[in-house]
Amino acid sequence: MYECVWTPNMPKVSVIIPTHNRAHFLRDAIFSVLNQTFQDFEIIVVDDASTDNTSEIVAAFNDERIRFLRHDINKGGSAARNTGILNSQCDYIAFLDDDDEWLPDKLRKQMEILLASPPEVGGVYTGCLDVDKASRKVIRQRIPTKRGNLSRELLIENCVGGTSTILLRKVCLQQVGLFDESLPRSQDYDLWIRISREFLFECVQEPLFKYHVHDRKISTDLQAVAKGLDLLATKYASYPLSKRLYSSDYVDSGIMYCLSGDMHEGRKALLRAIKLSPLQLRGYLNLCLTLFGAQNFAKVKAGIWKVRSAFMGSAVRWDGRYPRN
Repeated sequence: MYECVWTPNMPKVSVIIPTHNRAHFLRDAIFSVLNQTFQDFEIIVVDDASTDNTSEIVAAFNDERIRFLRHDINKGGSAARNTGILNSQCDYIAFLDDDDEWLPDKLRKQMEILLASPPEVGGVYTGCLDVDKASRKVIRQRIPTKRGNLSRELLIENCVGGTSTILLRKVCLQQVGLFDESLPRSQDYDLWIRISREFLFECVQEPLFKYHVHDRKISTDLQAVAKGLDLLATKYASYPLSKRLYSSDYVDSGIMYCLSGDMHEGRKALLRAIKLSPLQLRGYLNLCLTLFGAQNFAKVKAGIWKVRSAFMGSAVRWDGRYPRN
């Protein structure tokens, strides 16, 4: 919990952009905020101990609405977002990853919904476009549908999405706390779960930001993906939903470990999944697949992904985020 110092004539929305050594992406992210049709905001860029020219990129904008904060040591994305939150003076908080971009109407449409909603609605999220960063080609369009009390849905899957999608009332963070800095990944998912126990969600059923796919996303760090899933499954395993749901998380964790080459940890996670839900076939199938070694495991998984994408008529490509199979 924390308290804010209020000043006159402050803007309505704090847009928090954490960044680390991605100055070449950061410029486009900041431009996408400055180009919003809703202009009552401040931008808080939190530099998580970058060693590139991040500070020069930010200074070049010469815009008084941009505040620049810097960590002396690298603390991770969650710590950077928390630093931004703690330095925010606005009633509403939005997040933008340094390698994503908002479409021009994102903040306006979210604010219209949130201002018209009762205080029980804590946040509004939007759809997105998955875009190949190199070619700028749209890979996939994701449109949200779930609204209201998402406490049960969020224990099954992250139906809200990543941080770039959300606009929150600051009171949500004052009530449930900030990002969990102990998690190596899925810190956003964890926060949405906690918020969903106290607040409702609304959504804009349009793609209003671009999620850029490239090889420097944390989602391509399979060890971080696996560890994050593992910790989340442990953190929420005591909640009264079917063990089958937690078993699926452990299967996902096992797959990620195996894809990263750590077959030992992968098998441990898969065995844990089977113990939780002995009738779920995914655990057995993936455990059997580990017998053929890490390289063959990855080849089979990539093949399944290609077949599924072709069958769905989709141009989605595998970027390290794996569908359940």
